[in-house]
Amino acid sequence: MSLLITEECINCDVCEPECPNGAIYLGEEIYEIDCKLCTECVGHYDTPQCVEVCPVACIIKDPDNEESVEVLHHKLLALSGKAS
Repeated sequence: MSLLITEECINCDVCEPECPNGAIYLGEEIYEIDCKLCTECVGHYDTPQCVEVCPVACIIKDPDNEESVEVLHHKLLALSGKAS
């Protein structure tokens, strides 16, 4: 599944540059995560980097976008142009 930034976001700007897929962007009020680009850092890091740096722990698994590690890895390959 992809990740979701909750309303507790304080717009501190630390998560956006940590995303290797460019999935995090500033929305109208808080930062948001594009579920089509989020791979939870699968293929890049052992843990989601945005979660690691968030000072208020407002990044959770998105219950509306459940994906297995295999699906996240396939998404990474597709995003990198390496999917077969």
